[in-house]
Amino acid sequence: MFNVRWVSRAASIPATLWESCFTGVEGRWWYEALEDGGLEDQFEFAYAILEKEGQPIGLAPTFVMNVPMELVVPPMIAKVLRVIPALRYQRTLFVGSPCSDEGSIGLLPGHSLADIVVPLQDALTRRAKAKNVAMTVWKDFGELQKPALEGLCEARGLFPMVSFPGTAVELASGGFEGYLKTLKSRHRYLLKKKLKHGLVPGALAVTVVQQPDEETLQELYSLFLQTYEKGKTKFEKLTFEFFRQIALKPESHFILLSDGQTGKMAAFMLCFLLGDKAINKFIGIDYHVGKQSHLYFQLWEQAVKWSYSVGATRLDSGQTGYRVKRELGHQLVSLDCYCRHRNPLLHRIFGAVAKGITWQSLDPDLQTMAEEY
Repeated sequence: MFNVRWVSRAASIPATLWESCFTGVEGRWWYEALEDGGLEDQFEFAYAILEKEGQPIGLAPTFVMNVPMELVVPPMIAKVLRVIPALRYQRTLFVGSPCSDEGSIGLLPGHSLADIVVPLQDALTRRAKAKNVAMTVWKDFGELQKPALEGLCEARGLFPMVSFPGTAVELASGGFEGYLKTLKSRHRYLLKKKLKHGLVPGALAVTVVQQPDEETLQELYSLFLQTYEKGKTKFEKLTFEFFRQIALKPESHFILLSDGQTGKMAAFMLCFLLGDKAINKFIGIDYHVGKQSHLYFQLWEQAVKWSYSVGATRLDSGQTGYRVKRELGHQLVSLDCYCRHRNPLLHRIFGAVAKGITWQSLDPDLQTMAEEY
């Protein structure tokens, strides 16, 4: 017999459960940074502790958010939603994490996702009613979880929805030169050309730091905001306090590019190291520096070199910027959401809309990548 118990803080969960259930993915350190990051106006966090016969056997992070539906539906549907205000935002209970590329449910050895999806969904339905939530969504789950979640769709009537795919590079042996050899010849030529041209205005100083000081963090956050404002998809807006909290974590590594003479920051990339996997999580770029510096590509070069230096064999890069990531040798990581609306009519409408969602409809830049995938 399975039971679900809810807690509101990551620290309320035994450390041993975090350590056993969340290896190789964002764990307790990540959720504590989110909780303490001043994001309460955007998210309400809670954790479902899964118990069997009174003993904890797993953990499912969740959050509630008012979702702008135009971010997750095709452009034609988004235009329709703009004239129906009641449907533009849906208060949604997610299984997963904001800012995380792939949903995770941690289970102790000997337990399978298929065993717990139905009792967890039933608990989510009860919580959604108590929180006046319109939708429940299992956010961005991968191919390994697909059979269990398809079974949940059959058992409880959820509908699947294609999500923005993740991206990843498997790092071949041989360091940066080994990585270059894995690229298509034209893409390799373009990258080397951009890196060469990026040095023309002057070489930038490269440093990799942990726990940067307050002044440096302020500079990095201002660069992050520049990049955020230029982005097409704005699912959440991170605060300076979140950056302060995440910077304290030993998993966080900041790759910095700065002017060698003035010390002025030009760009940064925040990476996480989780075992043999590196994650390119957030970037910030000073767009006043000029396109000729090709700052993103210089950052990427340093991220690949850093990943090799710390023993990573894979570098994940998230769910946006697909055109550039194709050139840099990324592969797509298929992700899907599984959804249920409390209103039966809207459930059928959204389910019908979801059937028409494809990678290509989510982002035109995915067209070519999808054909190669």
